[in-house]
Amino acid sequence: MSAGSVSEERAMDSKVAVITGASRGMGAALVRAYREIGYRVVATARTLGPTDDPDILTVAGDIAERDTAQRTIAAGMTRFGRIDTLVNNAGIFIAKPFTQYTEADYAAVLAVNTAGFFHITQFAIAEMKKRRTGHVVQITTTLAERGNSSVPAVLAALTKGGLNAATRSLAIEYAKQGIRVNAVSPGIIRTPMHPSETHAALDGMHPLGHMGDIADVVGAVLYLENAPFVTGEILHVDGGQSAGQ
Repeated sequence: MSAGSVSEERAMDSKVAVITGASRGMGAALVRAYREIGYRVVATARTLGPTDDPDILTVAGDIAERDTAQRTIAAGMTRFGRIDTLVNNAGIFIAKPFTQYTEADYAAVLAVNTAGFFHITQFAIAEMKKRRTGHVVQITTTLAERGNSSVPAVLAALTKGGLNAATRSLAIEYAKQGIRVNAVSPGIIRTPMHPSETHAALDGMHPLGHMGDIADVVGAVLYLENAPFVTGEILHVDGGQSAGQ
């Protein structure tokens, strides 16, 4: 066997992770983290350019559209020959008093948070079933389970709470086919979307006294990736918010 064919065979043995919402913030950090543990990555987001890394495949498109989901999984299969993990990271968060939500708010949040999850997870699990192994992880929110009067966010509760329920349901449906399904439920994470002048107030909303960092969520996802006896789990990474206030 030639050196080239050995190299190709090793590449085909490398696992593949699909990450949605991968252009920035948590999604971009997840892409880097999976590459660091040797995975090849299919990254998708609305605006996403090509990369110099031959083990990262980028697919631009709106995750709410079924065509984007189908293209992403098909492109991953064509390029890498397998799908091992799907991280449903893409999401929209709009905090408003309930009666101030518009129809456009409702449609946008459901499109990304719910339809975006539904379409790509269907295509990913269909491929995982063929190999009888796989892992699906949703990024949800503690607000789905524990409301906070300071952060009115019923659309997050409606959609991300639905993902928590779907996580448990899918974990049971596919357990005997070797496919695990989990979720990471963060508190408020320190990102550029939170101006520095809001940090003190946001820190105080967590029993530990500070917001989380993107690395905390990435670490939780990687823990679940390497926890073969864990499925149907909603892993809270929220500074104690889910335990009480």
